[in-house]
Amino acid sequence: MAVPAPPPTGWPEAGSKPIRWAKVLDQSRCIGCHACTTACKSENAVPLGVTRTYVKSVEVGSFPRARRAFQVTRCNQCEDAPCVEACPTGAMYRRPDGIVDFDKSICIGCKACMAACPYDAIFINPEDHSAEKCNFCAHRLDQGLEPACVVVCPTEAILVGDLDDPTSKVAQIVGRESVQVRRPEKATSPKVFYRGAHQATLDPLAARRPGGGLFMWSQQSGEVVSGAPAGAANSSAAALLAYDVAHARPWGWRVGLYTWTKSLAAGVYLVALSLLLAGRLPAPNPLWGWGSPLLAGVFLALTGLLLIWDLKHPFRFHLIFIRPQWRSWLVRGAFVIGAYGLLLAADLGAGLGGLAAIQLVLIAPGLPLAALAAVYTGFLFAQARGRDLWQSPLLPAHLLVQAFLAGSAGLLPLALWLAPGTTAALALVLAGSALAHLLLVVAETTLPHPTAQARLAGHDLLRGGSALFFWTGVALVAIAVTAPWTGPWTFAPTLAGLAAYEHAYVRAGQSVPLA
Repeated sequence: MAVPAPPPTGWPEAGSKPIRWAKVLDQSRCIGCHACTTACKSENAVPLGVTRTYVKSVEVGSFPRARRAFQVTRCNQCEDAPCVEACPTGAMYRRPDGIVDFDKSICIGCKACMAACPYDAIFINPEDHSAEKCNFCAHRLDQGLEPACVVVCPTEAILVGDLDDPTSKVAQIVGRESVQVRRPEKATSPKVFYRGAHQATLDPLAARRPGGGLFMWSQQSGEVVSGAPAGAANSSAAALLAYDVAHARPWGWRVGLYTWTKSLAAGVYLVALSLLLAGRLPAPNPLWGWGSPLLAGVFLALTGLLLIWDLKHPFRFHLIFIRPQWRSWLVRGAFVIGAYGLLLAADLGAGLGGLAAIQLVLIAPGLPLAALAAVYTGFLFAQARGRDLWQSPLLPAHLLVQAFLAGSAGLLPLALWLAPGTTAALALVLAGSALAHLLLVVAETTLPHPTAQARLAGHDLLRGGSALFFWTGVALVAIAVTAPWTGPWTFAPTLAGLAAYEHAYVRAGQSVPLA
């Protein structure tokens, strides 16, 4: 009978004190052989087109003193893991030994973990449609075996061990030598440490990208590519990107459209309620009685359908409600939308039944629910820590303004039929909210961005791939400022402009590479 090999020196023994796994990637030893990538694929049955780990490279210096610097890229096993916080069902979770692992059976494929990860380490498996990433080969560690990448590395450039065990090589290197982590400003406390890494490999924006895409690719698909765009002067020691992996944006057009339908769903109720409280909409009135709750309900239903449609596992959507992970704003938003939908149904029923008194009572819970429905996406986007453009503290307030903009535009054609006397007041609300929206856009795009990531995302918004949608949206919304004089038909360009702006904002926020 074969005798199992003894565990590596410094390996934790069964029943010993709690373990805190960590990994050291010695880039001074890495030769760029990609053995770790292939071993990982074999051990974990990772399909073609996606990788849990890969090796990127840059050319540093100039002839005759040029060299190639490598960097092994993978999940950073954060102590404060943004993906765990953002996951709505707990499919991403942190084990007691510090490993950030995943449970594919409860993943709904919302891609919130992908958006939250500052290291672009998570992907959707194209075969089972669930999120996955490097998990230190936890199944091997649990059996006293080293991860597959550690076993095959020919130069011992990859080390794994207990960070709290002073006899482990990992603890000795981290405790005594100069090591680096990726994106320390994100305060995630990574447990993957780099030894001897060149800054141009740690920072995806530090290396210049050759024009025309004249460099090696490990993967041809995807929209987002590493390397600073042309004209960005942040090259590190004249480094030139040589080998990279392309990554697509996790959230596509359905997310931008969802923010638009949600603005309408929340804004229709908020604007109608504002007119009612201001005495510009008499009660009972069909616009308030059944028109506004019906219109808000229709767009809220579309919002829910878009959210479910965007999931890779749409039939698991119910897991958000039966096993919610409450730190996730996707969960909080789902419950807000659900409660708001129930309120709109009750409001519509009361309006159709002529029960105006009940509708007035429903105002108390309806106002905060509609406001929360409008603004919670700002907090959801803020959980995407790697997307600096979305970290603006003005975003919730801006979303509230957009709700009033969309709500007044959405109510105008309905008011022409049900309450013609209110169109002048609605036009004023439309013009005022359009002006506020444009002022906030000016503030967000002209104030200096605090990080290079935010600056490059802003560049994409104003002059890059998202610029056409952005400027079209701004121009169409600007027409709404003239609504008190040009009439209620400005609702159409307003809604089209807001949809274009939302698409540009979601797209640009994901335009900057993270790895």
